[in-house]
Amino acid sequence: MSGLVNVLVIGAVIAVVVFRQCSAQQITDDRRWWVLPGILLVLLLREPGLVDPRHAALSAAVLGAEMVVGLVTGAGWAWTTRLWREADGSLWSKGTKATAFVWTGGLALRAALYGVAALMGIHQGTAALMAALAVMLAARGGALMWRAGQMRPAYSVSMRGDSMHGDFMHGGSAYGGSGDRAMSRPAWKDRV
Repeated sequence: MSGLVNVLVIGAVIAVVVFRQCSAQQITDDRRWWVLPGILLVLLLREPGLVDPRHAALSAAVLGAEMVVGLVTGAGWAWTTRLWREADGSLWSKGTKATAFVWTGGLALRAALYGVAALMGIHQGTAALMAALAVMLAARGGALMWRAGQMRPAYSVSMRGDSMHGDFMHGGSAYGGSGDRAMSRPAWKDRV
């Protein structure tokens, strides 16, 4: 694959990811979060020049640092993403302002690594960028799915006299029940 095609693929992936991050997205159990990083890795394996043969050790060290930056950026992206449940029990996510700071910080670190590599005479092609992007997307997807798995379904507590009954909440939101008689457990604890 030519360098121009790689740049276009990387640009398209980033555009799709940023667009999806800026809008609310439903999280499903279909476990497809690994598909896009997998496609990037397949494209990467077909691409020569992941490591500069003239500076193999230094190039591998810079590539390793880029993978760490991608891993940290992806994990930070997942941890700063807002997760919530709707009244119907569906799980949703959306990026926050902190997510934008994580992205900006990751881009700045990536640019700094690229600059250091250029000063050292190490050639980095688009394969290194695709590898870092694949690691970042895989880390984000895995961490976000883990967080989503930790979120329990919203429960409601009905108060009828002295008894309390925990049921799955069918109305309202995860932070308050529908009507006066049902509210989520955290909201009930705050009122007592």
